[in-house]
Amino acid sequence: MKTFANLGGRALFNTGVASAVLGLALAATPAMAQEADADGEGELIVVTGSRIAQPQLQSASPLQILDAENIDSAGNANVQELLLENPAFGTPGISRTNSNFSTASAGVSTVDLRNLGSARTLVLVDGRRFVAGVPGSSAVDLNSIPTQFIERIDILTGGASAVYGSDAVAGVVNIIYKKNFEGIEASGQYGISDEGDDRRLQANLTIGGNFADDKGNLIAYIGYSKDGAVFSRDRARSAVDQFSTLLLNGNEADTFNPTRPFFSSFAPQGRFFRAPGVTAGTFNAGGNFITGFSTNGTATRAADGFNRNGERTIAIPTERYLFSVRGSYEVNSNISAFMEGTYASTATRTVLEPFPLDSADLFPATGGFFNVESNVNGALVANPFVPTALLGLLSDNDGDGLRDVAFTRRLSDVANRGNVADRNLFRIVAGLEGSVFGGWKWDAYYSYGQVSEAQVSSGQFNVVSFRNALNTTFIDGQHVCADANARAEGCVPANVFGRNTISPDALRYINAPGFLATFTTQQLAGANLSGELFDLWGAGKAGLAVGVEYRKEFSRSEFDPLQQAGLNGGNAIPRTEGGFDVKEAYGEFRLPILTDKPFFKEFTFRAAGRVSDYSTIGRTFSWNLGGEWAPVEDVRFRLIRARSTRAPNINELFSPPSQTFPTGLQDPCVGVTATTAGTLGTVCRSYVGVAANIAANGAFTLNQSDLQGISGFDRGNPALNEERGDSWTAGVVINPRSINALKNFGLTIDYFDIKIKGAIVSTPRQFILDQCFTQGVQSFCNFLTRRPTPLGSNSAGSLDEIDSGSTNSGGIRTQGIDVGLTYRQNLENWGLKGNLSLNAAYTHVLKGFVVPLPGSAKDHFAGEVGASKNKATFSANYSLKKFGLSVTNTYIGSAYLDDQFTGFKPGDAGSEPFRIGSKIYTDAQFKFSPADTFEVYVGVDNLFDTTPPPIISGLPGNSTGTETDAGTYDAIGRRFYTGVRLKF
Repeated sequence: MKTFANLGGRALFNTGVASAVLGLALAATPAMAQEADADGEGELIVVTGSRIAQPQLQSASPLQILDAENIDSAGNANVQELLLENPAFGTPGISRTNSNFSTASAGVSTVDLRNLGSARTLVLVDGRRFVAGVPGSSAVDLNSIPTQFIERIDILTGGASAVYGSDAVAGVVNIIYKKNFEGIEASGQYGISDEGDDRRLQANLTIGGNFADDKGNLIAYIGYSKDGAVFSRDRARSAVDQFSTLLLNGNEADTFNPTRPFFSSFAPQGRFFRAPGVTAGTFNAGGNFITGFSTNGTATRAADGFNRNGERTIAIPTERYLFSVRGSYEVNSNISAFMEGTYASTATRTVLEPFPLDSADLFPATGGFFNVESNVNGALVANPFVPTALLGLLSDNDGDGLRDVAFTRRLSDVANRGNVADRNLFRIVAGLEGSVFGGWKWDAYYSYGQVSEAQVSSGQFNVVSFRNALNTTFIDGQHVCADANARAEGCVPANVFGRNTISPDALRYINAPGFLATFTTQQLAGANLSGELFDLWGAGKAGLAVGVEYRKEFSRSEFDPLQQAGLNGGNAIPRTEGGFDVKEAYGEFRLPILTDKPFFKEFTFRAAGRVSDYSTIGRTFSWNLGGEWAPVEDVRFRLIRARSTRAPNINELFSPPSQTFPTGLQDPCVGVTATTAGTLGTVCRSYVGVAANIAANGAFTLNQSDLQGISGFDRGNPALNEERGDSWTAGVVINPRSINALKNFGLTIDYFDIKIKGAIVSTPRQFILDQCFTQGVQSFCNFLTRRPTPLGSNSAGSLDEIDSGSTNSGGIRTQGIDVGLTYRQNLENWGLKGNLSLNAAYTHVLKGFVVPLPGSAKDHFAGEVGASKNKATFSANYSLKKFGLSVTNTYIGSAYLDDQFTGFKPGDAGSEPFRIGSKIYTDAQFKFSPADTFEVYVGVDNLFDTTPPPIISGLPGNSTGTETDAGTYDAIGRRFYTGVRLKF
């Protein structure tokens, strides 16, 4: 949570106008368009939402503007953290605090407008697309944007595909770089958390100047930032593994009263089974075999399980180097050349607990059992690694006359899991711009961008090699690997009987680091022409903008062969490669109809249309219609109706089946007995494993491993078509400039309604389970498999895999109201000293839901964790000569757990046990400027150390290792920072 300075203290644009902009900090701009009215004609400017230059900064769609002063005052090295203060943004899909468990793209920073997903939020730089930072998607990694090189950020909420193209269904974030800069700006900042971690360092330098008799300008920026790690074990709330007891006993009252500790039964010393599902024992701290196994401990026995949170991370360490350059040169009075280049190098490191190995993954045909005896010349000889006490408990399970054993084991011998990822971005833009035909503006450009990633993963192993190392025999009295080819390759028998017992030689044979290489490119070429046409009725000249664009996208993501085959213990993730190109043309028209008439200070009509021809899906068309009406100077109404489109991205089209391990699922069959009536009982008992489980336990019962052992495959669909988003936005802007006491007061109220048809969705897995078992829809049952018999530590009938894939079968809708207030005042008018700025913003979501399939029940997200119905920000900024103080309060309203998990729509009476209370975060910053060229500042984020709500493991929305939703709430705690800025 970061502090924002007042925007109202200075104009945002050099337009030659006398009146100030209605300034709003981003903290107060989820709905507030910033408008500047000119006393005279002023310079024509282009604002996000329209490509037509005009003498006023206004928009028919809700528009928010954040300028460089706000960026400096926030003290952020990352644009994402700044934008998330805006209530219009939802929880990001990927951030530094919610992606430690990701196999790819960990630590990337994305944004999500209106909780519609990052794929439906278009991020631009200087009005042009930016190469994707997540392979196969359109999501831009904001780590690659040089924060101190930004002049301003425009945030347009509402469909904008007609103006900017695909992906602008929820809106547009347009990042504008500095231009025509002269001088030197340098800054440095250091921060640390209240707990002594999350150490953050950043340094920035911008140099710019003119050349060739002021015909040219060149700006260069270099920046460095380093964010330290925050470990789960260093916060009391997340130091110990825990789990929602709701999944164990069905008691709603226990939802937020977890079982703690809830250790993993996959322990470093191993857990050994003498028969399917029957535990023989484990090893104590002294290395001696003991019978039985107590995962979480009892009054008389210490816990045998493993605390995974002792190794996990809340915040991923991230290091960035950024370099940007921008130049322009005036060829003549009508033509200028420009170029822009960006290079970003980002390194991230994830850390999580060692791999949990189930011998069933090595020996699936035998349920994980392998022989610990060999028949040597008619004599049975035992594996020397097996303690006598354990050997005496074992018997023959597969009928070959040899004793065998199965096990689960945390592979602490190998290493902690995690990855080190190096991402490099290169982007260059070059073009010409100028004027023609007496004032028509034109530009033509070409852009090339590429992102490459090299990732090395640790803690993984070669499944085939591990299997060979356990399949042993005796040759000439020596204990060796049974397979001759394996011996030739260096196979050494592996001792898994105890903690850290695998020898270095065996580890060298078993260990298999994982590798990932990704490559994403974007080529973009376009030309635009805009100007004024005619004046029909004396209301002002009509404006027109037309343009063409060509774009080509390519992405490749490739893991090592073992990973692709799922033979290194991790997810099976095959190679993904694909691309497309698109040719587009657009036109935009602005027609003033009435000006300076009674009740019509201004009345303007707008329209835009875009046709796109994709190599993958064919032709699409998007459009918008709208206008503004100002009955008097102080009040402006605006309305826009838009059809936006989103073409499927490369992953959605071309991704082959990719394995995943979903969490937060409830098995509908839990508790079903032999007499449970209805569809649920009939369908559950139709599975052999479920029936056997019921026969053994009296009711279908799951253990801890079952809850953590569900996997599945996601897949793309080359037959996808485009999404179509229909949106309404309507609002009013009130700025009573004619009333002297209120001339610095601004109020905006905006209504939004976005409906997406043919939405590209992956059918939710909980929805699949409910449709199969409670509704009896057989087609959904085909997406899942259950274990027919006990497998290793898993129960008979437990869920093994649930698959899902992309289709155009979904529908999405969100509807709500934004309110913004701003007030600026020179306190000398009240007999006091200094200047005061107050900004407030509030977003209320009326509805928000997904329809997974036509005719199916709504899956509500409005009011759920990460999408609270009420969000607000209030900031107060006071300045007196060389001093400044800012205080920002961010409010996240109460929320409920996922309705697919609870069975209740958020806010309904039955949902109350699953309610999470509201949170308020307070940030403050003090700055001192002893000279015009020097400023020093100190700040604190989360001043009152507000704790995040307990969204614990096993509950939907949980970010692994944090015991909360770390993308929505602050999981780190109070943080301090200080810095200096120099300007020459």
